[in-house]
Amino acid sequence: MKNSTTNAHKWTNADKLLFRDEVFQIVACAIEVLNTLGHGIVEKPYENALVVEFGLQKIPSRQQPMFDVLYKGQKVGLFVPDLIAFDSIVVDTKVIDRITDHERA
Repeated sequence: MKNSTTNAHKWTNADKLLFRDEVFQIVACAIEVLNTLGHGIVEKPYENALVVEFGLQKIPSRQQPMFDVLYKGQKVGLFVPDLIAFDSIVVDTKVIDRITDHERA
């Protein structure tokens, strides 16, 4: 049986993080939005401000694009993420009252 610590490190190695530089840029934008708007408002203004910040930082993004969900060739639904950045990364804005163990995991 493999050591779980070694296995966990394998998946959290920062050198192997997919889209590492892009993710850091997205997080920086999210922090800027939060620091500017502050806490206590609903999700949509944060999402809209993130679109503005992405534009200011020259990060390509699309707001609420629609994607068909297919199952065995049949359309079974629609997926509408808040944002797609860099044509590859789903960005979903969330508002919570407090950070719990669930968010830390």
